[in-house]
Amino acid sequence: MGKTENNKAWFLVLPVFVIVAFSAIIPLITVVNYAFQDILGPQDRYWVGTEWFKEVLTDDALQEALLRQLVFSTAVLLVEIPLGIVLALGMPARGAGASAALVLMALPLLIPWNVVGTIWQIFARGDIGLAGWFINGPLGLDYNYTADSFDAWITILVMDVWHWTPLVALLCYAGLRAIPDAYYQAASIDGASRWAVFRHIELPKMRGVLLIAVLLRFMDSFTIYTEPFVVTGGGPGNATTFLSIHLAKIAVGQFDLGPAAAISIVYFLIILTLSFVFYNVMIRVGTGSSKS
Repeated sequence: MGKTENNKAWFLVLPVFVIVAFSAIIPLITVVNYAFQDILGPQDRYWVGTEWFKEVLTDDALQEALLRQLVFSTAVLLVEIPLGIVLALGMPARGAGASAALVLMALPLLIPWNVVGTIWQIFARGDIGLAGWFINGPLGLDYNYTADSFDAWITILVMDVWHWTPLVALLCYAGLRAIPDAYYQAASIDGASRWAVFRHIELPKMRGVLLIAVLLRFMDSFTIYTEPFVVTGGGPGNATTFLSIHLAKIAVGQFDLGPAAAISIVYFLIILTLSFVFYNVMIRVGTGSSKS
């Protein structure tokens, strides 16, 4: 007997399509429209083709902002992924200690981005901030993130590590808790070292959550805006002017809608391409390690 098909369940998905259309597709179409026109007024616009793309792709300021963004995202991944794994391995597995550790680990994730920026803007000040006073006083260093480019970079990086490493740790912790106890018992019987257990049991089992962590942290760090804008405003000079801040200056500060739309599309394509590359590389590495 053949089964009767019932497609009424698709109506349950319609609200999702409507929300995505209004929140993503329609704004994207608008940006694409602006990227190929010169908007002089509500009824005064001219088709310019790819002129805005040629202009922004040869812009030195855009290339420098893109380089800063790539360096920052790379530094974020190199610090937060290993640190998140270490924190997850050190968290208690059961009992009241595990609950307390989960709550403490999740606290930074509950703070809004603009509040995080304000906290670190004050915390790292050399005159009134506790961290700034400690670095300049007891440590005897000359630290001033408002005047020194390196200090500004370190401040933004440490702030992002403090804010988002807990996400990586919680994802890794979930992956670790999903490993059956039989794996550890077998490793104990075989006399495996702690490094061997991590390399051959825990790390392969965390492959899926690590893929999610890498993709989330890359995409989020590559689109970071609020925290560095609140702390440094893109300065000193253009030292922390990432791609998002550069785009905001053109779109909001200068109100050049055509170049801003072209940069937005280029920005979107870069994130999409790099995320696709990350995903495929990690999937292939994970598949190769599981076969071996």
